[in-house]
Amino acid sequence: TKLTMQPFSPKANVIGLAVAIFLSWRGLKKKGLTRSGAATAFCVGFLLVCTGLRGFNLIVFYLLGTKATKFKKEIKQKMDGSLVLSGSIARGPSQVLACSLLAVILSLVHGIYYGEEKPINFGDLSMASKLTCGVVAHHATCLADTLASELGILAKSSPVLVTQPWKQVPPGTNGGITLLGCFWSALGGLLMGLSTIVIDLISGISPLHVVPMLAFSTCCGLLGSLLDSLLGATIQESLYDPDSKLVYQSNDDVKSATKLVSGINILTNEQVNLVSVAATTFLGGWVLGPLFFP
Repeated sequence: TKLTMQPFSPKANVIGLAVAIFLSWRGLKKKGLTRSGAATAFCVGFLLVCTGLRGFNLIVFYLLGTKATKFKKEIKQKMDGSLVLSGSIARGPSQVLACSLLAVILSLVHGIYYGEEKPINFGDLSMASKLTCGVVAHHATCLADTLASELGILAKSSPVLVTQPWKQVPPGTNGGITLLGCFWSALGGLLMGLSTIVIDLISGISPLHVVPMLAFSTCCGLLGSLLDSLLGATIQESLYDPDSKLVYQSNDDVKSATKLVSGINILTNEQVNLVSVAATTFLGGWVLGPLFFP
């Protein structure tokens, strides 16, 4: 039985509303979102799920991302100065939108022009397939980057700068990578592909393209994290305070963190995330998608 929904049908609206309430309520209760962040998550959750069940990938990202963010928070606070200054892991509107805005736009375009969710078929449904692959690439990048950042920082080995692999940098440095972080990037992408397959199975969408989807999402997760690291190492400033042994961002209000580790101050963390996600979304939908799903 097919469970695909027409976008913004009564059934879709009810499910979308339930998801939106769940995301915003849980975010506030678990202190994972600020009030304005929760309001933004409500709108994002409603719009994504109202366009189709693949919008549930947002819940998968949110639940796994929140768990990763809270995992061993006390240890991370000893390395990440920005976390110490804020005293909170709650995400605001800019962080929510950086991990959802493009997915919402592509999903709305798909819903308006192509209707209910469809199987990926670049031969007969080229543009619809590009939009679908773009959204999957988007979610894969967001989850991969979140897991790599939040769990890769706990690696026992010192990170190296992605642009200078011979140079070790303090944990938490923008553009710093470890083998553990790369593993989490790949796993994040893989999990998002697996989530998409399960959702399509429930929806009755066929064929599922299991192996191509898992390979595609894993590749997008790794590519997105690599782009994020390259941007972080070059056009995002990382500062180090030798006394506290903490890494800070350029926009943190700390005068003692005077040692420049890497990068120049052009983009903030949220802006780097948005650019890397946008690039991988486009590459995933318009370049990699047709290669993985011939």
